[in-house]
Amino acid sequence: MTAAPPVESAPAAPPPPGAAARARRGAVLRRLFAGEGFVAILIVVYIVAMAPFAQGLLSERNALNVLSNFWPLAIIVIGQTFVLVLAGIDLAQSAIINLTNTVGALLVTQALEPSLFDKSALWGSVVGPDGGPLGGGGGIALAVVLMVVIGAVLGTVNGLLIARLKMPPFMVTLGTMLLFSAVAVWLTRSENVPNLPEEYIAIGQGRIWGALTVPAIIAVVLGVAAHFVLSKTPFGAWLYAAGTSRDTAIISGVPYRRVVVLAYALSGVFATIGGVLYSTRLEAGRPTLADDLLLDVIGAAVIGGVSLFGGKGSVLGAALGALFFVVLSNSLNLLNLPFTVVFIVKGLVIVAAALLDVVRNRILGGTR
Repeated sequence: MTAAPPVESAPAAPPPPGAAARARRGAVLRRLFAGEGFVAILIVVYIVAMAPFAQGLLSERNALNVLSNFWPLAIIVIGQTFVLVLAGIDLAQSAIINLTNTVGALLVTQALEPSLFDKSALWGSVVGPDGGPLGGGGGIALAVVLMVVIGAVLGTVNGLLIARLKMPPFMVTLGTMLLFSAVAVWLTRSENVPNLPEEYIAIGQGRIWGALTVPAIIAVVLGVAAHFVLSKTPFGAWLYAAGTSRDTAIISGVPYRRVVVLAYALSGVFATIGGVLYSTRLEAGRPTLADDLLLDVIGAAVIGGVSLFGGKGSVLGAALGALFFVVLSNSLNLLNLPFTVVFIVKGLVIVAAALLDVVRNRILGGTR
């Protein structure tokens, strides 16, 4: 029996002229739309479009004001990024800010009005007419460390409930948001804590040279550290892997529970530090300081390319998203719009951000 002669396959048809160039342009556009470049262009276009209407938008004084609002928000959004990359969400960030900045202010305040605070649970034991126990010298540093530790513990509680009890992140952090906020209000009977020492206020208002401020240095250091953790360490790789596919990550050996707990702890730490900057800039501890901040944080993260579906996002994108939200709020204030209109615009932007996240996921697929 003779073997059949091999069948020669027809040569592949050459690609149409210009196909490779179009494919490259398409890839560049997809990366631009789905990455940090999109939000950077969005910021520039928005500023150019609003400049004729918002008087003073491009002034030096307003730029410094924008930066002073940008640094604390960027820190908080970067903290939220750890959780969103994991396909979680931390609604309790605002409550952690409320509680830790109130506790910190109580520890360092130099005087309290008895008629306002004598009903506080801490009156006579931790605080009194002469203020808190850490109001001077090295006490300030100790107070900040205690605040950060409290923020880490509160975040760890969220992480443990989610990782160990397998509870939905939305419900856990919604519950603890209400709990932590209530404790903050209960500690001071809803009163703001004044008379903070100059050394403490300098954390949020200290200026080194020109636009180089203490908050800027803190935000840049934390941003670089977060970028290193997400892009250069096994923990960062585990976060992206767990956010992309939890089951696959666990099968591959990712210590999922530990990653979840650490991500929420980091979210609490970053929220606390951002809250310190807000509180010291306002020169008061406020138990309701961040009540209106949560949607800005999540909206900024999503616009910056951090996916609500997990597995995607970067520190640079999160920071640019925060900058866009600060510029948006600033321009709306310069237009002297009623606060109801401001909330409507912000709500529409957040809905648009969620829609953008869906479109990005379809375009980008599994790419970070």
